[in-house]
Amino acid sequence: MAGSSNSAAGDAALHFNTSGSRNNASGANAMYNNTTADDNNAMGYVAMFSNTTGTLNNAVGNFALYYNTTGNNNNAVGYAALYHNTTGSNNSAQGFYALQNNTVGSNNIAIGQFAGDNITSGGSNIDIGSRGVTGDVGAIRIGDSSAQSSAYIAGVSSAKVTGSAVYVTSTGQLGVMASSERYKTAIKPMGSASEKLQQLRPVTFRLKSDPRGVTQFGLIAEEVAKVYPELVIRDGAGTIEGVRYEELAPMLLNVVQQQQQKLADQARRLLHLQNEQHKMTIEKLQLHDMKEQLAQVQVALALLQTKDTRVAQR
Repeated sequence: MAGSSNSAAGDAALHFNTSGSRNNASGANAMYNNTTADDNNAMGYVAMFSNTTGTLNNAVGNFALYYNTTGNNNNAVGYAALYHNTTGSNNSAQGFYALQNNTVGSNNIAIGQFAGDNITSGGSNIDIGSRGVTGDVGAIRIGDSSAQSSAYIAGVSSAKVTGSAVYVTSTGQLGVMASSERYKTAIKPMGSASEKLQQLRPVTFRLKSDPRGVTQFGLIAEEVAKVYPELVIRDGAGTIEGVRYEELAPMLLNVVQQQQQKLADQARRLLHLQNEQHKMTIEKLQLHDMKEQLAQVQVALALLQTKDTRVAQR
């Protein structure tokens, strides 16, 4: 064995090591196949059993990093943590069978029993108390919907910030509303789509979980579903849960704009009627003046006729 500063405790620990240095193998068959890799720490039965050239790994627990061969800088703490990892690097797994099925994925973090259990080749995932989802890349998953039913995060309600509102999908994914045109297709004016808003019934209510709490204002989701099913929020099983209140704002804006247009049209018609009435009034006045002038002419003619008759009689 050419390697130096190695420590091996257990049957066949560091059995095939040739030039690897500064390795610590504690447990039967720990780092059994290691040859030239340096700076590894393996503690547990067959921990890092298959490692050959992978360096800077830490495996604590029976079967931890068992299949790792060339993966580097992995941290596996727990029974069979990162068990199937072969070439994946920079992974951190803490817990019973944490990231056990990961093979080539790198930069993953998993905390909790079976955490990241479904990750096989995806990278840059963070799974805390969650098994993860096969195919995940760059995903953060915290908790298990079958076990956790509420979440409390300190430092949120006390922090005053500006930015985008956070929304939750039926699968629990967090995100913000996409409003940019580059995210949209089939864009067209809303038109008459908002006409049915008058069928919705605004109500006041209190939550059953807090019957003496403050009075709240809103809609009944089941009633909304009958009028606008697209405004209803449903859970993963399709059960109605709530209303997409944020969608009501542009619909109400559409109604307001339509009402403003109607008011503007009515104002134009009223102005037209007033103008027509004004014209009629002027025409009546003109007609009255003409009648007066005609009467005056008739009087003048009558006087002339009287004079003419007197002259003729002389």
